[in-house]
Amino acid sequence: MSNKQARVPLPVEDERTPLKARKVSFSWEDTPLHWVPGDPFTTHTINVLHLLLPAGERWFVHVYKQVLPYIRDERLREDVIGFIGQEAMHSQAHDEVLPHLKELGLDPTPYTAQVDWLFEKLLGDRTLPPGRARRWWLMERVALIAAIEHYTAFLGNWVLNAEELDRRGADPTMLDLLRWHGAEEVEHRSVAFELFLHVDGGYRRRVRTWATAFTALVFLWQRGARFFMENDPTLLDGKASFRAFYVRGRRGVLPSTGDMLRSIPRYLSRDYHPSQEGSTEQAVAYLASSPAAVAALAAEKGTK
Repeated sequence: MSNKQARVPLPVEDERTPLKARKVSFSWEDTPLHWVPGDPFTTHTINVLHLLLPAGERWFVHVYKQVLPYIRDERLREDVIGFIGQEAMHSQAHDEVLPHLKELGLDPTPYTAQVDWLFEKLLGDRTLPPGRARRWWLMERVALIAAIEHYTAFLGNWVLNAEELDRRGADPTMLDLLRWHGAEEVEHRSVAFELFLHVDGGYRRRVRTWATAFTALVFLWQRGARFFMENDPTLLDGKASFRAFYVRGRRGVLPSTGDMLRSIPRYLSRDYHPSQEGSTEQAVAYLASSPAAVAALAAEKGTK
């Protein structure tokens, strides 16, 4: 397997948009523990985002600040800076959900402490001598982020189109958080991959880090869903299972297993470019109507 790109994947030019952080805020006092009515499993499977993203997106920001000096393309540098601002807001917004869950009797601290260790210690900076070894570890993490961003964009596109959640009466504030975040993931979906191509682009590294990222995400997600189901104070015998995930994917309240599996060869294709997936037009349209994003824009204009 060659380590070089056989060809440089071409972006869809009209899918590019200037990136900016939207300083959103959400009020959680009216959001119930099971914000998808009558469906704790779907609720808690999606709630795993609140466990993983605060630490994960802080890690994205930390790594990208280190890689900025390697960027020689000013347009890409501008995109990366915009990406950093958006990811920092995502981390904060999901972090603010956790105290509400604790108030409802579901303390996430035991799990989030382990996630913090993963990103801060296992995937954090290492005591390496300047030069080749330090650069290798930085490039490895840049590639990991590109692989993870493939799935955050996949999930963002899914939640923007998950009309079944609306039909089931899902909490509108939680849906707005998920769709605001999802829309920004679609909006900036090309940045991480283009940064990886710019600073490294090795195909073997892309495949290797995809395998690491995919395995870790599956492991952490199923473990997080089990944690929530087993510790939910309203459930006598809460359990999480792959069958439950598969069934709800068929119903449209979670991503379908088939769609997730079909996303794998797309990322591993040498012709892959993230702009070929999802719709910037749809994402920007949602951001123009999102209650939280609209309020953030109004507040920003009010301070000028």
